[in-house]
Amino acid sequence: MTYNLKNEEEVKEYIKNLGTEYRFGCFSEKKPEVCHLLGDYLEAINQDFDKAGKIYKVNCDNSNFGRSCFKIGNYFLAGKGGLQKSDSKAIEYYEKGCELNDFDSCFRGGVISFLSSKSKSPIRTLKQSVDLMTKGCEGKNKDACFHLSSVYLDGATSGTEKICKDMAKAFHYAVKACDLGNIPACVNVSVMYRKGEGVEKNSGESEKYKKLAIEMQKELKTQKGLVFQQGA
Repeated sequence: MTYNLKNEEEVKEYIKNLGTEYRFGCFSEKKPEVCHLLGDYLEAINQDFDKAGKIYKVNCDNSNFGRSCFKIGNYFLAGKGGLQKSDSKAIEYYEKGCELNDFDSCFRGGVISFLSSKSKSPIRTLKQSVDLMTKGCEGKNKDACFHLSSVYLDGATSGTEKICKDMAKAFHYAVKACDLGNIPACVNVSVMYRKGEGVEKNSGESEKYKKLAIEMQKELKTQKGLVFQQGA
């Protein structure tokens, strides 16, 4: 059946049927990818976070669907969907998601683990946090690359653990993050080329990355403007 998505009643019918299809695909056909879509449907359309959370959790626990591990990790981190807030539970699910190659899980788990490692009662180590972010970066998560660069840019200490400042690694991961579209990383690469930090001084390369950061910022503003116009 073809729907006229400019007609309000047909849109409502389309959305209702979509939910029915997702429920059938999840509960009858046992398809993990469709179960995840059902969770997204319950979360975004029905605003039923309790049911969405249950779907994500079962889909991660029983079907090993990485994206669902990421989502239930977010729920534990925020104390959402009737779940008690728990950083340790959130990290466990992010770690599982990361093992299943959901690279947003690697990034989020790495950052939360890093913050935990520097707390009075750490539940993860600096090494564990860096390992997660490294895998996230290898999986082309731009934010994981950027945060990893930041760790090496300043160095880090937690108890007896120490990650030494390493400008060459900071530069390496900043370039990767920039190539993946992280604007602050492009700015850092420009500065590092200008100062000769972690790389040989090169004013031409510094200017290139500076212009790239400006162009990316302009493009981002244009995209935001288009979204605003569409929503108006």
